[in-house]
Amino acid sequence: MLKPLLQGIAFMVTATSVQAAPIDLIIDTDPGADDVVALFLAMASPDELNIRAITTVAGNVRLEKTSRNARLAREWAGREDVPVYAGAGRPLLRKPIYAAEVHGEEGLTGVEVKEPKAPLAQGNAVQYLVDTLSAAKPHSITIAMLGPQTNLALALVQRPEIAKGIKQVVVMGGAHFNGGNITPAAEFNLYADPHAAEVVLASGVQLTYLPLDVTHKLLTSDARLKQLAAVNNQASKRVVDILNAYITHDMDLYGMPGGPVHDASVIAYLLKPELFSGRRIHMSIDSREGPTFGQTIADWYGVLKQPANVLWVEQGDAQGLFDLLSARLARLE
Repeated sequence: MLKPLLQGIAFMVTATSVQAAPIDLIIDTDPGADDVVALFLAMASPDELNIRAITTVAGNVRLEKTSRNARLAREWAGREDVPVYAGAGRPLLRKPIYAAEVHGEEGLTGVEVKEPKAPLAQGNAVQYLVDTLSAAKPHSITIAMLGPQTNLALALVQRPEIAKGIKQVVVMGGAHFNGGNITPAAEFNLYADPHAAEVVLASGVQLTYLPLDVTHKLLTSDARLKQLAAVNNQASKRVVDILNAYITHDMDLYGMPGGPVHDASVIAYLLKPELFSGRRIHMSIDSREGPTFGQTIADWYGVLKQPANVLWVEQGDAQGLFDLLSARLARLE
C-alpha cells in the first residue's frame, strides 16, 4: 500500500510547481459543447498558454461541423490570431460514430450556430502536426487532446520521430472506476478511435489521462451556474446557455445532481495542476471487437507489475475548476 501512496504524493508535489513560461500548446478537438467551454478557458489564458493552433477531428459531430464550431469559439473569444486546421474526417479503422444525441446535430445546443467570419487555415491538421513537431525543440510542445486521437496517430504513423518534439499529451478520455459513457466499458473518445489511442500510447510520449473517473466529480450546480452567469459578459452568457442545454443528458442518464464539463478539465489541469491528483499507472486499450471494445484497462493497483505509461488523474477540485473558469471568462467580452 505504501508504494501507490508515495506515487500519489509525488504527483501532487510535482503538480504544485510553478510554470515559469507559457506552455506551447496545440489543442486537438471535436467541438462539442464541453470542447467550446475548454476553448474559451484556454483562449482566455494567454499568459499561461501559447496556443500554436487548434486542430479539429471528427468525433462529437462530423468534421465540417467540429471545424466550424472551433472557428466559432475562436470568434466568440476574440482570438482570430489562433489558426484552426481541419484534420481527420474518420477514425483509423472503425466505422465512424458521433454523439449528436448529447451535443445536438450541430454539435452545440443552447446557442445560435452560424458560419464564422474567419476561414480555416490552409493545409491539413495532420500535416501541420508533422511539420510543427518535426521543427520543434525536443520535448517542447504540449498537446491537449479533447476528442478522438486520430490526427496525432496519423502524424505519428507518417513520421514516428516527431514524438521527440512532444513535451506531453494530456487526454480527456478513458474510464476505469466510473465505467463507460458510450458502452458499459468504454468512454466515447476512446471508443470512437481506440486504434488511434493505441498508436499514441505506443509512441512513448508522456501521457496524462483525465478520465470519466475525475470528470464525473467536476459537476455543475445551480450555484456554480449562477457564479458563471454573474460574470455577466457575452462569453459567460454563452457558456451558461451551452451548459444548461448540454448537462441535462448526463444528469438524466446518471441521476447526477449536476453535469460534467469533461474537456474543460484538461485545460484546467494545464493551468492549475494543483487542483488535481492521481498516480502513474500502466494502461492498455482494448481494440478487439466485442463488449469491451474501446475500454481503457487502468492497472490502478499495479496488479500486472508492468511499467507505468500514463499519469491517471482520479481526483479534482470541482469548485476550484469553476472558480478558474469564472475568473478567465471575465477576461473575455
